Amino acid sequence: MAKTRSRIGQILLSEGVIDDEIEQRTAEIQAQNTGRKFGEILVQDLGVDHHAVFSRVARVYAFKEFDFDDNTIDEADIEFIKGTLENLPEELRTEALERQILPLKLLDKRQEMLLVVTPDPTDREVSHIATRFGYRRPEIYYGRRDVIEALIQQIAPPKNEFLDILKGVSAPVDVEEEAEEDGLDEADLDAEINQSMLTNLVEGCLVEAVRQGVSDIHVIPAEGNRTEFHFRLDGKLRLWYCQEATKPEAVIAVVKDRSRGVDRFERDIAQDGFIQRNVDGHLIRYRVSILPVAGSEPERKFESIVIRIIDDRNVITDLAELGLQPGPLKAFEDAISRPQGMVILTGPTGSGKSTTLIAALYSVIDPSVCVLTVEDPVEFMIRGARQIKIGPTLRFDDAVRAILRHDPDIVMVGEMRDLETAETAIKLANTGHLTFSTLHTNDAPSAVSRLYKMGVEPFLISNAINIILAQRLLRTLCKECKAPLLLEEAERDVYLKAGMGEEQLEAATLYKPVGCPECEDSGYKGRAGVHEALAFTPEIRKLIIAAGESVDEEAIRVEARAQGMMTLRQSGLVRAAAGETTLEAVLAATTMDE
Repeated sequence: MAKTRSRIGQILLSEGVIDDEIEQRTAEIQAQNTGRKFGEILVQDLGVDHHAVFSRVARVYAFKEFDFDDNTIDEADIEFIKGTLENLPEELRTEALERQILPLKLLDKRQEMLLVVTPDPTDREVSHIATRFGYRRPEIYYGRRDVIEALIQQIAPPKNEFLDILKGVSAPVDVEEEAEEDGLDEADLDAEINQSMLTNLVEGCLVEAVRQGVSDIHVIPAEGNRTEFHFRLDGKLRLWYCQEATKPEAVIAVVKDRSRGVDRFERDIAQDGFIQRNVDGHLIRYRVSILPVAGSEPERKFESIVIRIIDDRNVITDLAELGLQPGPLKAFEDAISRPQGMVILTGPTGSGKSTTLIAALYSVIDPSVCVLTVEDPVEFMIRGARQIKIGPTLRFDDAVRAILRHDPDIVMVGEMRDLETAETAIKLANTGHLTFSTLHTNDAPSAVSRLYKMGVEPFLISNAINIILAQRLLRTLCKECKAPLLLEEAERDVYLKAGMGEEQLEAATLYKPVGCPECEDSGYKGRAGVHEALAFTPEIRKLIIAAGESVDEEAIRVEARAQGMMTLRQSGLVRAAAGETTLEAVLAATTMDE
């Protein structure tokens, strides 16, 4: 009997928004989760573009679409939205903003016809809320979610209640130094914590970092009873706040008190913990790393803290959204579409390896396969995968060995840390499993050498690996303020020496950073990946098998480039030539090709 498709599924299929496989996966998820809508599953679970889905859903249910491109929202409209929302009871106003339902403008004053816009007009609560905006005839329209979210940020930016409390507090109390021979006076430390409102500062910092899109918070103790809070944004650290006239030990104690798995009174060892908070309706996890550091005052117990922000909303589930250039993207897709073999991501910490791995996993996860991951720690939850939990009684290397007996089809090993882990991962790849993992090396060819030096036999490396993808992240120019760059003759030589070809430079559309409020006057906003895809062709495999006492990285590099591999530097120069970034950003993230 022919399978029955939903009307929305049929339309999305016929218009090329989804394919048969995605439609089938959506139907299977919907069957297991009755009550969830088809479009909601497509967007939330399978990463399909919201506008592509819901613009068509709205059409099916006969809702008109409000075109923000043809209808500019001016200051009068903003004031109208604000005024209408302010007249509502607080509870109703909050619900309208959470559901992204906005009273946009009056279509007809005499008939009190109100245009209400929302990214999901099929939500049953939309009509109920719209009728309470105070106008007789609400007309519900579909509108793009990204535009509505930007409007809400402008109309009702979220308040940071912790920092608001701090603004009304006088300068922090400087508690007199009285260090005891046995260490800090804990009672004195508690008094300072209470008097200086440090709890609000730390909680406010956690909220603000999420709202600003920060990847890491650095809490750094300094001399003179100062503690600096730095935010890493787009790969660069910048000072966010400096707590003056308060012992750094007190600030550190507050962070520790809020972290699970951390001993506040232990100050001489490295510690790892985590924090969970609900920020703007989303569960955010924070990974806390604490290290003892030296200061100019030997009697002080200084510690450095780095807090990694883990926001599942930032997970990319579609390879196309990673921004891989056509050559590396095709090579990578070919490698992960094979039923077995190893896919290795390489690069330094913070280069986006995990992001790429997760997107790759989502592209191969299917209800018909068993997907296991071994990570320490588990950062992002991956729907459809069984993520093994590492703990005191199950170590990383034990977990890697155990997965061989757990009937997997696809495996992700977070990192090949030693010979035993590497050999187990390669054994998986050689015995019919698609295996993903990471290494910390400078480029793709050096990953081969690293495995060889770890003790993995060349014939195992050659037979097991499908591809090694090296990755870096470049700062990209702010789209709001970047300006065309006209090169002088001397400046042209700089580009040529960096590796850009004459023809490439002639055809390039170069821009320079300027600075504006949107990018906080830096000239840069966001980051983009550059990639080096070393596909294991028969020629590359032969070079590796022929290795004697050492792997010839240079021979592998030369052969790969002859076959069309684009190096990290070349990938960066392509982005610079397209006006996405600058030569300075490329040089900062890549090394010169030999």
